Amino acid sequence: MNRLPGKSEGRKVKRCDWASSDLLADYHDREWGVPVHDDATIFEFLILEGAQAGLSWETVLKKRPAYREAFDHFDAATVAAYGKKKIDQLLANAGIIRNKLKIASAVKNAQAFLKVQEEFGDFDRFIWQFTDGKTILNRWKSIKEIPAKTRESDLMSKELKRRGFTFVGSTICYEHMQATGMVNDHLITCFRHAELCQ
Repeated sequence: MNRLPGKSEGRKVKRCDWASSDLLADYHDREWGVPVHDDATIFEFLILEGAQAGLSWETVLKKRPAYREAFDHFDAATVAAYGKKKIDQLLANAGIIRNKLKIASAVKNAQAFLKVQEEFGDFDRFIWQFTDGKTILNRWKSIKEIPAKTRESDLMSKELKRRGFTFVGSTICYEHMQATGMVNDHLITCFRHAELCQ
């Protein structure tokens, strides 16, 4: 693992502009853009990105530990079997985003996730097909250049919806691609861009 820069190093580290708080900087340095091929982590990001819709990612990150606890550490088979009693418990849980549609979506998406796993052997093989199994390396100079969606995220969104997933619009799909390293959208001035190109 790369040694991450700390404040004690005495120099200012150049990060992407959005990593503006300690929580966001830690996520940016350790996770954002790192290729993920673990189904459990991919499922976690799908649920969290769906929960984010209309909110800030920092809000979701603050609630992430509570989400892990509430959603049985994002075990897709367990989430897929949630019934009314469990959903009512989630709606009463102040630690997560208590949106009925988003919680119902998590259950529905878990069920669809399991079907994809059964068909492809794992979800990783399915989801990475949208970038031909490799990271798309972008070279953005400014955060303004980074798109909200792309042709690849459009295709991913369309296919996920066809398979019964919800809260998977193209913008959410592109955020998923960024988070799981399907694209490297770190600015070229950011120290992580070069590290993730190695």
